[in-house]
Amino acid sequence: MHTEHPHTPGTAAAAAPGSHDRDELRRHLLAQRRAWHESPQAQAAQARVALQLLDVLRQLEPLSLGLYWPLPGEFDVVNFAQSHALGNHMQLALPYAWRAGARMEFRHWSGQPPTMQDECGIPSCEGPALVPEVLLVPCVGHTREGYRMGYGGGYFDRWLAAHPGVTAVGLSWAAGEQRFEVAPHDIALTVVITEAEVLAP
Repeated sequence: MHTEHPHTPGTAAAAAPGSHDRDELRRHLLAQRRAWHESPQAQAAQARVALQLLDVLRQLEPLSLGLYWPLPGEFDVVNFAQSHALGNHMQLALPYAWRAGARMEFRHWSGQPPTMQDECGIPSCEGPALVPEVLLVPCVGHTREGYRMGYGGGYFDRWLAAHPGVTAVGLSWAAGEQRFEVAPHDIALTVVITEAEVLAP
């Protein structure tokens, strides 16, 4: 049985108008990203995104930062946080997801290697629940207006809708910039960072 995953491609139970095109675009972008991931250009792009993100965080000065456990092809926020010793300056948090209701919370993370997984099989931690001031959000694609295409599970959309005061920073690649139909539940990110630019819609 297939279950939607907060961080891997999911299939909606009922297709909304225009969702077929969006699903096709998601598959295309994921395939493109897999092919690109091992290239020297991808490594250089990781370094450029890291510089952009460090500058944005210096401007925001958050006391707490929500991360995600990276999949292949995504910007590696865990390595970024460890390389820059962010845990010395702010509280770090990792998501814990439940399959039922596509529900997710963030938990304080000490920075030590995770010893557990959430219900979707993603490394997580047992720390107390924490609502981070700034949340880093992985993007499969994005628009110039700051709307995100994720993996189809709706976890981040639901969490952001429930926490409107959180600054959401999307991490994407320049090739992920697309035009796609925005669904009613989509919430624009505060900032989108790629290797090419920082978008602040």
